[in-house]
Amino acid sequence: MPNSTVRVAVTGAAGQIGYALLFRIASGAAFGPDTRVTLQLLELPAALGALDGVRMELVDCAFPLLDEIICTSDADEAFAGANWALLVGAVPRREGMERKDLLGINGGIFTGQGEAIARGAADDCRVLVVGNPCNTNALIGSTAAARSGFPRDRWFAMTMLDEKRARAQLAQRAGAHVRDVANLAIWGNHSSTQFPDAWHATIGGRPAPEAVGDEAWLRGEFIASVQQRGAAIIKARGQSSAASAANAAIETVRHIARPTDEQFSAAIPAPAPGGYDVPEGLVFGYPLRATAPGEVEIVQGITHGEFARERIAATTAELLEERAAVEDLLA
Repeated sequence: MPNSTVRVAVTGAAGQIGYALLFRIASGAAFGPDTRVTLQLLELPAALGALDGVRMELVDCAFPLLDEIICTSDADEAFAGANWALLVGAVPRREGMERKDLLGINGGIFTGQGEAIARGAADDCRVLVVGNPCNTNALIGSTAAARSGFPRDRWFAMTMLDEKRARAQLAQRAGAHVRDVANLAIWGNHSSTQFPDAWHATIGGRPAPEAVGDEAWLRGEFIASVQQRGAAIIKARGQSSAASAANAAIETVRHIARPTDEQFSAAIPAPAPGGYDVPEGLVFGYPLRATAPGEVEIVQGITHGEFARERIAATTAELLEERAAVEDLLA
């Protein structure tokens, strides 16, 4: 029988990603078959009706692990006692909107949520930011929470979706299965500047460049296809990649909450030593490894060639620009 309970707050819970995410959390996909779940779901007042429909479906699934469902538009209620906070809800970029405008609008949202997490979440709470631009949203939220003493190192931004996309591309090109692809890391921002590092990945135990046998493809089409995959999906289906994003969120939580020795990708606040010379505090994508439930470390000892260094410099520069655009929220 399940012997522990985790309280999971999810924002934007009635949205597409939230809808794809909640049923898998309730089924045990994130925390395992021995952990009961209480879902604390946050939505805008106008979306509470839709959220109640999601609640009814969750009830109708009769998940043995699901203890309770709380639906609210009050951030303090949603984050009260939460062991995990999955910040999915964010304002999407609309036609004619500059990135700076998007950062500013979302900045207010994530400042308030960071403050609410610091006020009421459990002492062991971990936070995964899914809503884009997730790296800088996490920077804003973690800064707001840190003013009240909530540790910055409990915040993560999601780059797992990019890792999954990159692993799939490598497997297809090499004629292998995705399960054979390991140690594929996403460096930097979850944006079109991200660097999917195939040069330290393996396919069936062989170095990925050797298995693929096409350096020009790796440097060109591979990187571009990973960076632009989200846009391609929107063009194809008319909507964003909700199911794969939800899957990536589940996988990120699983890696952090239930450690194995596997390397995985997520963005964390860059530390001063051990951060590969990334400016301290930027929420930057790294290859990580969990050392204990809720605790991670950056995989060290990776040496980059000139091509990779240029790519990492470009994504670092973009994150610095984003930080400058919201500097008033970080003071």
